[in-house]
Amino acid sequence: MKYIYGPIHSRRLGLSLGLSLTPHKTCSFDCVYCQLGRTSVHSRERKQYFTAEEVLGEVNSWIANNPEQAKILDYITISGSGEPTLNSDIGELIGSLKKNVPAAKVAVITNSSMLGDPLVRRQVLGADLIVPSLDGATEEAFQKIDRPCPGIKLEEIIEGLVSLRREFKGRIWLEVMLVKGINDNIAHTRKLAEVIERINPDKVQLNSPVRYTADPGTEPLDIKHLERIKELLGEKCEII
Repeated sequence: MKYIYGPIHSRRLGLSLGLSLTPHKTCSFDCVYCQLGRTSVHSRERKQYFTAEEVLGEVNSWIANNPEQAKILDYITISGSGEPTLNSDIGELIGSLKKNVPAAKVAVITNSSMLGDPLVRRQVLGADLIVPSLDGATEEAFQKIDRPCPGIKLEEIIEGLVSLRREFKGRIWLEVMLVKGINDNIAHTRKLAEVIERINPDKVQLNSPVRYTADPGTEPLDIKHLERIKELLGEKCEII
């Protein structure tokens, strides 16, 4: 199939059917830790990469051919091999999924780059769960880890996340990818804790790269270091 992958048994989401809304590695970031490799189309342009009608048609076809699995799906997860909020049809697709696949909840996994845009935030409000990323609490760490398109600023992302929490009625699980030597020191962790307090997510999920990474020198944190950071970030925080 062109847009669907899975279903997979996700650590966080249970049985999840994934949807990809952009061509492979079309993304506003070029993260050092990305397990899919370097970004091939580095863009912040929002457009109709694939139509909601096309994607929904494939979902309906999958359900028709896999009725038993469809009944036990926990989530339909909009994520894939690029940044899903770059697709300008994401809001229409979420609404259609909620009508056509009522048994499954809808999750959106995003790098948060477009959440400073009020239109993007409105388009994702129909989801049940949003999993946004925030890897850097300082502009320096953000630029080193996420390597965003020119013009994308950390403070705009943070303000977008603060606004999303105010506007969104579902759950927000904030993911932080920790990379050895870049965003794992105590000073950065304390700044991150301040930012997280402003955003007020339901959960904070710490991760560290353990698979293939875009930059071979990217190293994960050991479990003891992760646990120290977890304690500093408070009771909402968990290691995944």
